[in-house]
Amino acid sequence: MKQYNIAVIPGDGTGPEVVREAIKVLDAAAQKFSLKLNYTHYDLGGERYLRTGETLPDSVINELRQFPVILLGAIGHPNVKPGILEKGILLRLRFELEQYINLRPVKLYDERFCPLKDKKPDDIDFVVVRENNEGLYTGAGGFVFKGTPNEIAVQESINTRRGVERCLRFAFDLTRRRNRAKKLTLCGKTNVLTYAFDLWERAFHEIGQRDYPDVKRDYAHVDATTMWFVKNPEWFDVIVTDNMFGDIITDLGAMIQGGMGIAAGGNINPNGTSMFEPIGGSAPKYTGQNVINPLAAVCAGQMMLDYLGETAAATAIENAVIRTVREKLKSLAAGKMGYSTSQVGDLVAAALQ
Repeated sequence: MKQYNIAVIPGDGTGPEVVREAIKVLDAAAQKFSLKLNYTHYDLGGERYLRTGETLPDSVINELRQFPVILLGAIGHPNVKPGILEKGILLRLRFELEQYINLRPVKLYDERFCPLKDKKPDDIDFVVVRENNEGLYTGAGGFVFKGTPNEIAVQESINTRRGVERCLRFAFDLTRRRNRAKKLTLCGKTNVLTYAFDLWERAFHEIGQRDYPDVKRDYAHVDATTMWFVKNPEWFDVIVTDNMFGDIITDLGAMIQGGMGIAAGGNINPNGTSMFEPIGGSAPKYTGQNVINPLAAVCAGQMMLDYLGETAAATAIENAVIRTVREKLKSLAAGKMGYSTSQVGDLVAAALQ
C-alpha cells in the first residue's frame, strides 16, 4: 500500500470547514484505491498570530520541508491588518519553499453556473501557469519621505532569466502533456513593460523554437486576455504569465468556471514541497455556518493526488465532483447550494464510492 505524508494547514475563517470535507473525500479515494494518507495538522493563521504574535516560525518551515505536499484551507483574519498574514505565511511559504509555479486549472463543469452566454464545458477548459516567486511580489522597492507631501513609493518587478525560463519550461511541458490544442499563450504587456516582457518574450520564443517545436506559440496582451476570457475562452489551452498578471486573470478565470466555490490552485515546486488550496480566501462572514462551498478544497485535494502521481484516484475525485455539481447542486454559491458544507462533502464521497 502506497503511503503519503501530508501537512495540513486549516487556517482561518471557513478554512477548517472546507479542509474537513476535502479530507473526507481524500479518505474515500484512499480507501477505494488502497492508499494510506498520513495527515499532520499545523496551527498557522490569524488566531495563532493574535495569541502569540507569530506568523510562521522557522522551525515550522523546516518541518514543512519534509513533506511532499501541503493542503491549505485559507489564510486571512478580520482582526489582523491586511498584509501581515498574507506576507508572513502565504508569500513566505511560496518563496522559502521555492514554489515557483502557481497552477490554476479553469474548467467549467456545468453550463448552468457559467455567467457567459452560450458557453459550455467544452468551451472553458484551460490552465494558467503563473510565475510565483518573482515579479512585483518580491517586495523590492521602498519609500522616500514617507508620510510627507513629497512621499515617493517605488515597487519594482524582478524578473530573472532563471526564474522566467523555469516557468516557461513548466508551461511548455504541461501544454505537451495535456495534448489538447497544444497551444501555449504568453500573456504580457510588451508594448508598455518593455524591459520585463522583452525578457519573457525572447525566452518564450527561444525555448519554444529550440525545444518545443510541436507546441504552437501565441501571445496576448493582458488586457486583451481578459476580454477574450469573456468573449472567446475556447481560444485558450495553456496560458503562461508573470506573478501580478497571473494573480489578476485567474480570479476572472474562477468567475467564468462558476465562481470561487469551485476554483482550486497549486503552488508547485517540482523538486520540493508543493501546496494546494482553494483560492477563494477565508470568507469570514460564513465561518461556522456550515454553508460554504467545499468543492474548491475538494478539487485542491484532487490536484494534490494528481501531483503525487495518483492519477486514477484524482480522476475519480474529479468525476465525483462533476456528478455532484451536475446532478445535485442548485448553485455553487455559499448558502445557495441546496445542501450544507458537510452534506456536499458527503455527496462527493458517495459519488466516488
